[in-house]
Amino acid sequence: MLDWLRQYRRALLPGDISAGVVVAMMMIPQGMAYALVAGLPPVAGIYASILPPLVYAVFGSSMTQSVGPMAIVSLMTAAVVGPLAPAGSGLYGVLAAQLALVAGVVLLLCGALRLGFLANFFSRPVMSGFTVGCALVIAAGQLQPLLGGRWNAPHLPSALLGIAAIAALLAAKYGLAPLLRRCGLRAPHADMAARLAPMFVVVAATVLAAAYDLGARGVRLTGAVPSGLPELNLALSMRHWDTLLQPGLLIGFIVFLMSMSAAQAMALKRNEKLAGNRELIGLGAANVASMVSGGFPVTGSMSRSAVNFSAGANTPLASVITAALLALALVAPTGWLAWLPLPALAATIIVAVLGMLDLDTLRLAWRYDRGDALAWLATGAGVVALGVEAGVIVGVALSMGTLIWRASRPHIAVLGRIAGSEHFRNVERYPAATEPEMVVLRIDANLFFGNAEEVSARIEEELRTHPSARDLVLVMSAVSSIDTTALLALTELNASLKRRAIGLHLAEVKGPVMDRLRHSDFLAALNGQLFLSTAMACDHLHQTAAGTLCPVRT
Repeated sequence: MLDWLRQYRRALLPGDISAGVVVAMMMIPQGMAYALVAGLPPVAGIYASILPPLVYAVFGSSMTQSVGPMAIVSLMTAAVVGPLAPAGSGLYGVLAAQLALVAGVVLLLCGALRLGFLANFFSRPVMSGFTVGCALVIAAGQLQPLLGGRWNAPHLPSALLGIAAIAALLAAKYGLAPLLRRCGLRAPHADMAARLAPMFVVVAATVLAAAYDLGARGVRLTGAVPSGLPELNLALSMRHWDTLLQPGLLIGFIVFLMSMSAAQAMALKRNEKLAGNRELIGLGAANVASMVSGGFPVTGSMSRSAVNFSAGANTPLASVITAALLALALVAPTGWLAWLPLPALAATIIVAVLGMLDLDTLRLAWRYDRGDALAWLATGAGVVALGVEAGVIVGVALSMGTLIWRASRPHIAVLGRIAGSEHFRNVERYPAATEPEMVVLRIDANLFFGNAEEVSARIEEELRTHPSARDLVLVMSAVSSIDTTALLALTELNASLKRRAIGLHLAEVKGPVMDRLRHSDFLAALNGQLFLSTAMACDHLHQTAAGTLCPVRT
């Protein structure tokens, strides 16, 4: 916090104030809606939107990140706490807050240990599939509140109100901004009005519910919302620590991924650089603060951060202003919130999560890499069919499995010389000439225990197709490391080739790899030579075969 406060200028204040006001207006209906997704009273969503952004402003590294409740994390909270306590009970609220504490401590520990790089092991297609699966589960879960009953037996006033709210929100999302621009409103103001449509729809639905006493007609309302700031919450259930630990780890992981995705998008627009480990600490502290204020797990939101940025936010002061306004909203009379109809909140949730249906990534992956596309589909299906936690595990397993599968099958190219040059290229892609007495292979991967056997098998396969070969040249330009298993495989290959009177030569070995090889017996036993370049290796071996050996640098 001292970094951005020290450099703060008065010119930045108007943008921070406008962004703080806009996001506060957005957060009231959104926070209440996401609290319902988490299985908590609506006011818990506002509680979770006050202290967390204040604490993140102190420790986080993003200037425009908006931290608070988010649809996917709310769904995960409900999936974890739902089987442990009745919804709406005191124990349910305690466990939701305790889950935020577990996730926060996990994030703080990861930040202290500098483990921010772990987020790189969750691929974009898998993350997209997980998001889409969660969006479908959330939307399906809101159909009953939207319709006031099951889809085949809806409550007519509730269904009419909910469907009208969805229609209004979709019209505002896709048509309000262009309409306002045609009416002469400046583009930034028109876009901002469209983003605030959920607030206007919720207020309009609340006015209708109060004017026509829709509660008496069977429409479910939020009920009384307690006024005043949240009390200090330190209640814990000692019997549930073991049960909450694993899901807390998963939620902490998802919190970091979601938040980093949003923060990076905003940082690119501002030409800023994020500090991953500081983000871990900021998010961890924000979740601990959510627990203290009686909230539930929170994270950075892409949509809310985009609104914060578009509204003119320059520094985290915008989030501080948002939190202060939300606190004032609780201090002021909150009786009007009791008339807020649940079908309208359900409509805002459905429209919000349907905007998370990222099918572009699936289309790109299907054209570019079918393996990533199948991972997308499997992760999304895992969330829908098996649940959120299982979907996360499927996603992580697929990310790691895809990485291991690709690393275990490295690309190995047979090289030949381009006529009239010293350049060697893949014979399958270029008109490159080869020699029958010499096989030149380029290994395009690091050598480790997972691919050592595959590399050895491919080398033997190439030697079988070149029965007259007397020399094998391994071009190591793409090899940055060789582990012990791969070293032993090379040693066995060297011994096998020596028995068959075939020389094993290495070309273009990188310095760090050579440093490691010098600590072994491999170089002393090498049945061949080391060469600075592929061209030097082939020229020397060709001259040796022709009986006109000339000196060569090794």
